[in-house]
Amino acid sequence: MSSLDEFALIRRLTEGKQSAAFQQASGVDIGIGDDAAVAYLAPGCQLVMTCDTMTESVHFQPHTMRDSDVGYKAMAAAISDIAAMGAIPRYALVALSIPQETPQHKLEAVYQGLYECANRWSVVIVGGDTTSCIGGLTLTVTVIGEVPDGQALLRSTAKTGDVVFATGELGCSAAGLEYLLQQALPSEQWPQAGKDSAEARLIAAHCRPEPQIEMGQLLQQSKVCGALNDVSDGLASEAWEIAQASGVGIDLIEDRIPIADELMAYAEKAEKDPLHYILYGGEDYKLIGTMQAEHAIEMQIKFREAGHTLYIIGYVNAEDSGVRLVQSSGYVVPIDKKGYNHFRKD
Repeated sequence: MSSLDEFALIRRLTEGKQSAAFQQASGVDIGIGDDAAVAYLAPGCQLVMTCDTMTESVHFQPHTMRDSDVGYKAMAAAISDIAAMGAIPRYALVALSIPQETPQHKLEAVYQGLYECANRWSVVIVGGDTTSCIGGLTLTVTVIGEVPDGQALLRSTAKTGDVVFATGELGCSAAGLEYLLQQALPSEQWPQAGKDSAEARLIAAHCRPEPQIEMGQLLQQSKVCGALNDVSDGLASEAWEIAQASGVGIDLIEDRIPIADELMAYAEKAEKDPLHYILYGGEDYKLIGTMQAEHAIEMQIKFREAGHTLYIIGYVNAEDSGVRLVQSSGYVVPIDKKGYNHFRKD
């Protein structure tokens, strides 16, 4: 690692990345450089707070993510939690634990990704912590957002008769990760967009996910959205979380679940069902939720007018307390509650 002391390293990694004018316009009074940051909360709003951690060898390896991707994705994952509450992300804190031998250019690339994502979504990085560690690089991002009083969207508000929706195609991130793990290539040899576009899109879905802040806002402002969750651990796991939190059953309709062209092509080559990646993959960071059935078409139109797509993929029922799949054949089969889980040993 660089011979710079901690404070000099922090200055090197953060200085000039976000202007004072941008920070002040975002409500920051005291930013990086003091014991703690100070910022203003908009009148009539509540705080929404979350954190996400990425650890080397657990969440990423050199052949599955570039250094800048590590920073970008850590920030995106935390911002996505804010989107899933229908809130607006405002501020971020970054905690970085690094092995002594880490070269400075690696850290600079990580922070380049962090700021690239933060700036894209107008999030101000206001502080954090930097330490050395014995294991691999660990990056924790805390994001603080705001939502009008009492209007946060929760997992626990799905109701019988609601439809279930998704705000995008799922499974691409899991397929991209599988491809990278199988190929084990240095990033310089990864497929590039335009040449091997299908594989490149799968890799981008894994390394550079896009938190769906605008979609979360459309849903929050509509007043017709019930439950909401972001897809970090696979469609099956997230649907189960909503079903259990709300005390309802959820039926997903196989023929209505969208499948991206690149995922279909990859699944055919891998001789796997694309639903395997959709249900049990994860890290897509699209949104899944429920809404009043009578407003579904209206919301699909609003999404289309905003340049997005809202897919109706199922419905909420009182017949069962779990999650089921209505297959193309008409058979209804239970879906296991599984997805990505750090602590599962199988």
